Parts: sequence; C-alpha cells; structure tokens
Amino acid sequence: MSKRGGTPVGDEMNDDNAGGSSTGGLSRRATLAGAAGLTVATSGCLSQFRSIVNRDDIDPLSVTITTLPADGDRETIRLAREVANALEAAGIESSIEMRSSEEFLRAVLINHDFDIYVGEHPGGTDPDFLYEALHSQYADESGWQNPFGVTNLLLDELLEEQREADEDEREEAVESMLEGFVAEQPFVPICTPTEHRLARAGRYDGWTDGHLATRSGYLGVEPLADEHSEHLRTVHTDARPSQNLNPLTVEYRYRDTIMDLVYDSLAIDAVSGDGEQTFTPWLAEEWEWEDESTLVVSLHTDLTFHDGESLTAEDVEFTYEFLSDTANGDGSAPAPSPRYRGVVSAIDDVEATDERTLEFTTDSNQTVGERALTVPILPEHVWADRAEHASVRGVRVAQGTTDAVVSNNIPPVGTGPFQYADHTDREHVTFDRFDDHFTLRDDVDLPEPTVEELRVQIDPRSTSAIQLIEDGDADVTSSALETYVVNDIEETDDVQLLESPSWSFYHLGFNTRNAPFSNPQFRRAVARLIDKEWLTEEVFDGYADPIATPLTDEEWLPDDLEWDGEDPAMPFLGTDGDVDVDASRAAFEDAGFRYGEDGTLRVRH
Repeated sequence: MSKRGGTPVGDEMNDDNAGGSSTGGLSRRATLAGAAGLTVATSGCLSQFRSIVNRDDIDPLSVTITTLPADGDRETIRLAREVANALEAAGIESSIEMRSSEEFLRAVLINHDFDIYVGEHPGGTDPDFLYEALHSQYADESGWQNPFGVTNLLLDELLEEQREADEDEREEAVESMLEGFVAEQPFVPICTPTEHRLARAGRYDGWTDGHLATRSGYLGVEPLADEHSEHLRTVHTDARPSQNLNPLTVEYRYRDTIMDLVYDSLAIDAVSGDGEQTFTPWLAEEWEWEDESTLVVSLHTDLTFHDGESLTAEDVEFTYEFLSDTANGDGSAPAPSPRYRGVVSAIDDVEATDERTLEFTTDSNQTVGERALTVPILPEHVWADRAEHASVRGVRVAQGTTDAVVSNNIPPVGTGPFQYADHTDREHVTFDRFDDHFTLRDDVDLPEPTVEELRVQIDPRSTSAIQLIEDGDADVTSSALETYVVNDIEETDDVQLLESPSWSFYHLGFNTRNAPFSNPQFRRAVARLIDKEWLTEEVFDGYADPIATPLTDEEWLPDDLEWDGEDPAMPFLGTDGDVDVDASRAAFEDAGFRYGEDGTLRVRH
C-alpha cells in the first residue's frame, strides 16, 4: 500500500494492536476490515475486462446530500453544510437538497432516493436496534430497517450472534458487532445530543422522575394546588402529531412519546430521567421464561380499548402477525410494517392459549425477547380491515403498501392512558384521560395518568416554545429544544431547565445500493473527513458528545472504541474542522480511486 503525504485510510486496519481479541496475529478490527475489502476485491475481478475496455470512461464524482431545512432542524442543515465542505476539500463535488420532515423521511426510509443524507437516527436503548438497522434481510424494506441497503454476510453473522448469545456472553458479542460496524462504516455516527426541555415550576412535581421522551415522563407527575393543573399543556415543535396518529407510518413518526400515551404495549422500556433503562411489565401482569426459548405472558384482567371493546390475547397475537405482514397473508408477498417489524422479528411464533395468556417462542436471548414485548398492541377489529393494497403517489417500496401504513388513523383506538379528543392540523392535538385504564385500579402499582387532559400545542420554533413556558401559557416542552437557544435560557423560580441524556444520534448515511457508496473503503475515507469533536462544539455549542459507534450507552463499548479526544476508529484527516487536502487525497487513492488533473475525484460509471 502506497504512502502519499498523509496517513492512508488503511493504517488503522492493519494495526495489530488496534484492540480486541487477535486471530493469527491480526486484530479483530483488522480481520473485519479485510473482510470488508474482500467484497471490493472480488467485484473488481469480475469487472476487470470492462475496466480495461472503458479505462478512460471516468467522470468527476458528484454527490447530493439530502437533509432538512433550518426551520426543520437547524443542527442538521449545519452538519450537512460542513459535510459538503469536507467533501469539496477532498475533491468531491457536492450539493445539498433540503426536504421537509415528511419528504425527507419518505425519500430516505421508503423510496431510498438519496446518495447520502445527514439526519438524526432514533437509536435505541438496547444494542439490538442495530439488527434491524443493518441486517441484509431488510435491505429492500422500508423504515429504519436498513435504509442504507447494506448487504454484508459477516456483519449479518455478528448481528445474529449478539441477538442469540446467552446473557453472560452477550457483551462480548456486542463488542464484536461494533468492531464489524466500524470496519464496514455503513453510516457515520457523528454525535449524540444532550436533550434540554423547559418546564413551568409550581404546577407539577416529578418532571425528573421519567425521561420526557417516553410515556414515563408524563405519567405520575403530581399536579400541585392549582385547580387548573388537571390540564397538562405541552408545546411540541413538530407538527406531525397533529396531522397523523398512525403508529406504523414512518414519515410521521420520530419518537413514540405521544403514540405511547395512546397505545399500550405488553412491556415498557422504562427510562428514568438519568437514562437508566429496564423492561417492565405493562399490559402484561407478569411473564415467565419456561425455558430458554419459551416466554409465557399473562395479561391484566378486564383490559379495554378506547371504543369499549375488550382487549384479549387474540388482539396481541394478531398484532405480532400483522406487523410482520400488514396484508394478512393475502398479498403476492408479505407487506411488513415499516415500523416495529425488526423488533418483532425476534419472535418466531406467538400463540394465544386462552383469553389472557400467550406463549412466545424465540431463538433470541431473554433481553432481546423481552424487548419484542414493547410494540403497540393494535385492536384486531380496527386494523384487520386495513390489509388492502394501497397505491400512494410518490411512494414506492419493494414489498408493496397497504392501507394500514398510509391511513392517518384519526381517531386512534388504543388502550393507552390517554384517548383522542380533538385536533387541528398544525395547531394542536388534545387527549383526555382514559378513566378505564388499568393503572388507575387500586391493586395496580404502576405510573398512572394524573391529569384529566393532555393538550399538545404545536409551535415550530424553540424560541417561541420557550416564550410560551415563560409566559405561563404552557407547562413543558415535549420536544427537545434546539441547542442554540439553551445558553440564552435563564432559570427562575417559575421556570426549570431539564437536562437528560439521549439515545438518538446524528449521522451521515450512505445509500450502499449504488457505487461508490457500496464500497466500504470509500465510506471509510469519507468517515475520516468528519471532525466530530469540532462539530459538537461549533454546531451544538458543546451540548453533544462525539461518538465512534451508534451505541450511546458506554456499558457496551469496548475500551478501544471509547472516545478519547479523537475518533479511535476513523481519526479525522485534518485539524479544527479543516481537512488536510493531501491526506484526504491519499486516503481515497489508497482506497483505489483516482483524481483528475483538475483535482476532482473520478469514478467510473
């Protein structure tokens, strides 16, 4: 491998001391990186004749970066501009395409119509979210199920191992999976933000007991003496919940905060204000592992949907089958839900054995199996009629589309602690307490809805959302505030600034279905153009942490992938945000690419 004026992209791949267990004198990361290069090498052999014939048929590489506008996410567009600058410095012609939130998610997650994109990934509290994010079986599916189109058999094997490993062996399996991730670089994790929200003091107590991105942040808060405290007023900077209340529609969902107050699940991923996470029975009164592969779940008695119909084990069985195929087996091919499909794939079979009891069969470990209990339970009498094929303008997916994933689902019918009352597009959506919710029973000791009404007011700007809190016209910002406003907030006796960790992360995603993004060496070279440490200060005002992997919980990180002043896997080729042009050219040339006399990176079409 030649050395030209800077550190080539391959140096860390061949470092015997890169960390992890070694095999035959090579580190695990070196072995995985070599496997990543194998795809490129074999495809090069197959196209050798064509390359000889068309040796001069190469053009400057032009890349479109798809992202959100400033009024959708100010941090994202600033990141996209810095990425474009870095690519230009490396000789890659770049342009930015801004789309609204719905259009952005539709292009990336459904139509797969992008070169690269910059955005925020919802992440997850358990490492298994990477299974659906990266496994090859989801390469043609919609949603956050592998929007990158990655197909890598070695990475698949590592993803499966962490899902199936015994609890005492899972940590090592997750570490191996992360080593595979950094070798492949299917996307570039940039940073995880610190979330800030503003709350009005004096009307409620308990804002820090649960994470405000989850249902637990809103259940159990204690209204104080003010009689008006029975009406909880939140302000949300995302208008989509006022337009669509379908838990399966991916372009209208980011986090499940509001949907989780309308739809219950068998278990909840209970996250405390400081980020501690546990899977806790919810609709399930209890569960028991009969053996390593069989989980028996017992429901609470007398569960009721918002329309008065009873929830039984049959609704639960229907839900798991429906999320795997929203066509109910009537289509020419399965039409899986764009949301939750990867989560329920951990379950091999589910059977209702009586009205309150279900038996789940799984090859996954217990943690992953219990994670599969966190999906919303749907009423069969509502959703079974939504299995018809739907043709939607501007939407194309390999599996087809059903009414289930395109309906706005207003009014929604769930069993959650709050039920739909009314809404006005882009203004508000209001929910009433569901007085028949099981948590309100004397014999149930779980967080319960303590207010009669929950009103979600829409205001698209963080600055005006803050003003509503300060003026006493809202109680809490249910959306995280943009970081540029945080330093200007003054806490008083009336206003409390709440800080909480996040499991979401900002990233640069590649469409690996197309060259040169299909080449892991190209992706690794691009990753080294991103100065993550500098970006967290310049774009996020320091309210974010740079990351080398998508897992934000340090519990899972091997020592050699922890951040220590620079990216331990993909160190930046430059200083203080400025790309070292010579070093970046060397990285791409060592990856097998060529430059033209005008300094532009050339690719063969």
